[in-house]
Amino acid sequence: MNPKAKALLKDLANLDLIRIKKDKSENAFFEVLKKFRSKSDEAPSLEEITKEVEAVRKARYEK
Repeated sequence: MNPKAKALLKDLANLDLIRIKKDKSENAFFEVLKKFRSKSDEAPSLEEITKEVEAVRKARYEK
């Protein structure tokens, strides 16, 4: 994002003219990473990552 645009949005939020929320999907991604890392002594393989991505995409498109 353009730094000037980011600063403008931040200023508008500080004046309570807009509200900025973090994207929940970003947080969900980090939760999945944390779950993988806590259950494994080593990093997940490319195959494991691919399976997880495909499962999430399938669930998303079934809605």
